Order: sequence, then C-alpha cells, then structure tokens
Amino acid sequence: MIENYIPRSLEPVLARATREFPAVVLIGPRQSGKTTLLQHKFGAELPLISLEPPDVRAAANRDPRGFLDLYPPPVVYDEIQYAPDLLPYIKERVDARREQPGQFILTGSQNLLLMQQITESLAGRAAVLKLMPLTLREIAGEPGRPLPWEAGRTLAPRSSMSASDASPYSEVWGRILRGSYPELMVNPQRDFRLWQASYVQTYLERDVRNLRNIGDLTLFQTFLRSLAARSAGLLNLSDLARDVSVAVNTARDWLAILEASFQVFLLRPYYVNLGKRLVKAPKVYFTDTGLLCYLVGLRDAEHAAAGPMGGALLENLVVAELFKTSLHRGEEPALYFWRTAAGAEVDLVVETQSGLIPIEIKAAATARPEMAREIIAFRRDFADRATNGYVIHPGHAALPLGGGVLAWPLAGL
Repeated sequence: MIENYIPRSLEPVLARATREFPAVVLIGPRQSGKTTLLQHKFGAELPLISLEPPDVRAAANRDPRGFLDLYPPPVVYDEIQYAPDLLPYIKERVDARREQPGQFILTGSQNLLLMQQITESLAGRAAVLKLMPLTLREIAGEPGRPLPWEAGRTLAPRSSMSASDASPYSEVWGRILRGSYPELMVNPQRDFRLWQASYVQTYLERDVRNLRNIGDLTLFQTFLRSLAARSAGLLNLSDLARDVSVAVNTARDWLAILEASFQVFLLRPYYVNLGKRLVKAPKVYFTDTGLLCYLVGLRDAEHAAAGPMGGALLENLVVAELFKTSLHRGEEPALYFWRTAAGAEVDLVVETQSGLIPIEIKAAATARPEMAREIIAFRRDFADRATNGYVIHPGHAALPLGGGVLAWPLAGL
C-alpha cells in the first residue's frame, strides 16, 4: 500500500487493458504518477524494473534477449525510452504468446520517439494509455465523478453549490498557481516554486536533449516562456518565431517537442461549412497551470487573478481539465473551439455522442446573463447538433442564464 496515494481515473482502464492486450504502454509527462500508479495496482504482483539507471540501461541495450530472460513476463518495464532496443525483442515474445494478455507493461515519458518505436514494434499488440497530472476530481478524491452534462442534470434553478462542490474563489487561483502534479498534492508543505523551477530545469536538460539535439537550451527556454505568454490564445508560429529570433521551421520543431513531451497541447477549431469565414489557426494550452504560471513569472494568487493573464489562466485550467479527463478515460479528446473571422467565439466545444456542448469560461466570480450571448449564438447556428451550454466560472452559484445555458462553478466541473 502506497502512503497518500491519490486514486486515478485511469485505473479501471488500465485494468481492462491488461486483461485484453498482451502489452500495455503507459505514457505521460515526467512525474505525472505513472510509476506510482503501477506500483499501486501491481506492486504486490509484478516486478517493476526501472530502465533509467545507466547500468540497467546498458545491460538491456547490450544483451536484450538475456535481459528479458532475467525478468520474464508478466513484468513492468519503467521508462522504456531509455532502452528502445528492447522493443523488437518484446515483440518477439509477445508474438510467441499472442493470446496471453498482460505480459508486458511499459512506461515512457516521451511521446514522439516512443510512439514511433511502438508503432514499428508493437502495432496491434499494445494498448497505449496516457496519464497526465491530476484532474480536479482526482484531487477531490472522486476520480469517477461524471461531468455535469453526463450526470443527467437539468437547467433547473439552484442557488448554490454545496461546500463540497465549490471551492472559495481564492482556492481556485491557489490551485492554478500550484498546479496538479501529484508530488505537490501529497506534500502540501513543499515549496511549489522551487519544485517547478527544478522540474523545468530537469525537463530541459534531460527530456529535451533526448528528443532533439538542441544546442542552445537557453534559447529554447525563451521560446517556452514566450509560448506560455500566449497560452489560451491563437497560435501564430511566425509571430512566435520572430519574437524569439528563430526560423519558423525551428519554432515548429520546438513546438512538436513540447507536444511530444506532454507539456502543451493544441486545440483545433471546430469547422463546418456554414457560409461563414472561420479562424483556422489552433489555440495552445499548457497541460499544467502551475508550470504555466512559473514560466510567465506569476508567484501569488492576487497577481494571477487580477493580472492580464487571469482569463487565459482560468481558460487553460478548464480546457486542460477536460483534456486530461478524456485521456484518463482511455479516450482521445474531442475538444475544439469555435471562432469566426468576424470575432464571434466560443471558448470550448465538446463533441459527444449526444451533440455539441458549447462552453464559455469566465474569470468573474458572479455569473451574468450576458455571459451566455456567444453560446446562444452558437446554439442558433448549430441548432441540429448543439445541446445545452455552460458558462464555467470560479464562483459558487449554479443557475440558468437563459437560452439553454447554465452557469456552473469550476469546482463542480
């Protein structure tokens, strides 16, 4: 039993995958809790072999067959990207017992190279799952809690959320500053600023160098900070490259590194031909708001809430929450935004089997009917597909705003 373990939404998905696939690959950013999750689920049953120590890594790469003989399945190999030469030999053993599920569980922190190697070696043989930093529901100890539109809730008036459902306004901004990495949640006394500084330095020196041979890490860090300042905004690579004094192709490559290592993700516009000119550029978000705040130099909740990035930070938190929730269910996120060239915009569009859910994200603690205007326009344009919409805000009140739109507290998300 792991002390202070925080249950993860991915647990039932992981259990199902190990019953159905001969190999399972668990990927995600450094320190998102991959090893802890596997120790919690399989620690008493399976050996867990870390490939990060140089001597273990050297042994695995020097004699892959002999190494696999030492640790036969079922087994967990942690940080497989350090010994990619094992993958063809794991494939060989999986193929010899194709009908036997749960033989190999592999973890990795680098999406791009690892996925290329897995595609070559384990295509059709492995389930690929992704573990991000904690969601709000995981932090609250309710990893299986449904999203508001999944719980059969209606737009009936409701004066306020209960104390367990809604956090004080200041707590929301404290959560944004601290972020959602497990280490900072189970150790609330840790200085999160020092932890974030160490994380960024480790990320630059280890993950970035492993993914690309970047000579000037200082310039890459400048790029990272410039991208952070654009969080929740439309991504213009030409402008970004010009600000950092690099070529556009370099900026594109560096963005791919950040995506591959799960530090950022892109939201694409929802596009359908309605006779309107729509914005086609993506928006960029950071997986963890704590690292985002660190990169833009925010150090306290007051400046985060009242500063020029307040709205972007809250939007990033909500979009990242739904992004992580989808991945922790074993699903690819069906998240978009909608924006016309004329300026009409909905922050987030969630595509579900029952229709499109338009969501606006507002930093004001008090919801007002005019906040629903863009959602009502979206529902009018997509009358055959759009369902009820939501205005997510950091206050307490849940109440109808009219036009099929509900104001919903962030903490009840």
